[in-house]
Amino acid sequence: MNESAAIEGGLRERKRAATRAAITSITRKLTAERGLSGYTVEEVCEQADISRRTFFNYFPTKEDAVLGHIDDDIPAGVLEEFIAGGHASPAGEISPTLFQDLVRLSLKLSEHMAASEEETRQLIGVVKKEPQLILRIIGVTEQREAQFARDVALREGVAPDHPVVQMAVVLLGTIARKSSMAYFSEGNTRPYSELLMENISAASELFSQPFELPVPAEGHS
Repeated sequence: MNESAAIEGGLRERKRAATRAAITSITRKLTAERGLSGYTVEEVCEQADISRRTFFNYFPTKEDAVLGHIDDDIPAGVLEEFIAGGHASPAGEISPTLFQDLVRLSLKLSEHMAASEEETRQLIGVVKKEPQLILRIIGVTEQREAQFARDVALREGVAPDHPVVQMAVVLLGTIARKSSMAYFSEGNTRPYSELLMENISAASELFSQPFELPVPAEGHS
């Protein structure tokens, strides 16, 4: 691929991402104001200046548009840098910088979240208006965590079901959700990155404590 083709492809992808993000922003705003049944796809298309066909090329339903696209969660460059960080370690061995790089990734994602804070608040408003979306959000969260497990596994050269990969995804996901709940709680004045680092530090302190595996009682395997 020559340089001009690469530039054109990059511009095209950025345009697609911008259109996708605009659709999500508009559907969240309209849903928070009127509920899912209070507006049509045609209204979204009119505000986004796209055709009905374009809308359905991006999202199969209004609900999917409200929840957003998995590719918009983690900027490509940030993810590529994270994955490249494990290349110095032999494939199949957990790299010694995995935890540090996960913390760095979390902080970079917190910067991304800050840039889209208004959209996150819109999503909270949407869930209050349409609580049935919670089940959809749980399903989407599971899909995104599975994809992140594949990304971590790719970096480490191990299978996605490797115990360390699975724990990294579960723990970081739990910490991020706890931090988000605190950040968006009424009356909070602390920045998200501060809450995130406080929770990561607490988890690190806990898991750095020495422990001994319990000895099974006689007669038990």
